Amino acid sequence: MKLTKRSIYIFLVIILTIAIDQISKIIVRTNVVGRTEVSPSERISLISDYFILMNVENTGAFLGMGSDLSPTLRIILLLILPVVVLGFVLRHILKDKTLDNWSLFAFSSIIGGGIANVYDRIAYGSVTDFLFIDLGGVFKTGIFNLADLSVTTGMIILVIVSFRKKKTT
Repeated sequence: MKLTKRSIYIFLVIILTIAIDQISKIIVRTNVVGRTEVSPSERISLISDYFILMNVENTGAFLGMGSDLSPTLRIILLLILPVVVLGFVLRHILKDKTLDNWSLFAFSSIIGGGIANVYDRIAYGSVTDFLFIDLGGVFKTGIFNLADLSVTTGMIILVIVSFRKKKTT
């Protein structure tokens, strides 16, 4: 494969996404008391009760779904399947030269976030989640991390880009 500005851009976004996520998780694992079976996680208010930092090790997927699966199913659904899908998405964006820069950024963010969480599952047996937003009942999230944020942001950008393309055609 020839290294072009386009492919350098793709790999740079992926690598930066992984690096930022992993650095944030190292900081949280080192400085914030994690959740155990007996005691809850330390809660650090970043912005009143609206934006909270904590350390929760998630053995499942999004919002802990799948944490009660058998070990074999967990390996298939949370490790093997994501790696295969991320590989196909990477192959697609490297080959499809018609994708605009926003789509490339979105797909690369999704791939980087996915790889970062898969790495956690392999290295630690769980994914470190640490951010929680509660805007007083108006909007409330589950506990998430920067890789999750990258994947979600990438998906939102792809939806916006697809609506814009439909609007112009």
